[in-house]
Amino acid sequence: MEPFRVHILGCGSALPTPRHLASAQVVEVRGKLFLVDCGEGTQMQLRRSHIRFTKIGAVFISHLHGDHCFGLIGMISTFGLLGRTAPLAVYAPKEMEPLLQLQLEMFCQHTDFEVVFHAVDTTRQQVVYEDRSLTVETVPLEHRVPCCGYLFREKPQLPHIRRDMFDFYDIPISQIGNIKAGADWTAPDGTVVPNNRLVEAADLPRSYAYCSDTRYIPQLHERIKGVTTLYHESTYADDNETRAVKYHHSTARQAAIVARDAGARQLILGHYSSRYEDEQVLLREAQEVFGNALLSEEQAVFDV
Repeated sequence: MEPFRVHILGCGSALPTPRHLASAQVVEVRGKLFLVDCGEGTQMQLRRSHIRFTKIGAVFISHLHGDHCFGLIGMISTFGLLGRTAPLAVYAPKEMEPLLQLQLEMFCQHTDFEVVFHAVDTTRQQVVYEDRSLTVETVPLEHRVPCCGYLFREKPQLPHIRRDMFDFYDIPISQIGNIKAGADWTAPDGTVVPNNRLVEAADLPRSYAYCSDTRYIPQLHERIKGVTTLYHESTYADDNETRAVKYHHSTARQAAIVARDAGARQLILGHYSSRYEDEQVLLREAQEVFGNALLSEEQAVFDV
């Protein structure tokens, strides 16, 4: 099974601390790298994580709060210094386009690559990126400014060839594509070998949902039903639920409810308020609802 991983670069909230940096993470899918949010310090975290800058093909910004986007122009400038030539796609709420264009004109006049902006509608769930093996959908969220999450889904793969059966029937390698596509094999003596004896079922497609920042949405689980791994903001514990309501954030318990109701296999907590010196209280409250909840931290890597 090819890698599908999440690299946490920053999992703090608006106020950076010595323990946590602003939101940023890299989603690694089948050799492709996508940056999700880009708070201050993202460049340094990429270096600490030994992630190659040149392999990042696209950036997805959830909303226009500084702890999710202040690092973008600096990273683009560094791409230019490193000699990048491949285009960089940026997916973000439409309000970001004039701001980004102004920064590019001011600081990145001589870069040798194109920054291609894609405005996303934060009110609709729709596919905004697609390639041969992956789609990325927006997930509408409810915050103090237009905001959306992103849902990364693997496309279904073709079945695996049974090498032992290929050898037994002396099937030419040239037939792999046909048999993966469902064809039977007819032996030289006329014997027909059914396709189901020649292949094994493909791996089930995996998916990853990034949901930050948002107030608790009781219906959110319907939009990400069956997701393999969910990252959901958990800014506060139960002791600050009133503050969560006021600032359109969620508690760890509410994040766990979304994961449980979505049928997720794994929940990653993050976007911690700086008022918590120990996030174990968040983890305990989440695990009371959803057992397979985990704390994110800088440099952590999670297999989806």
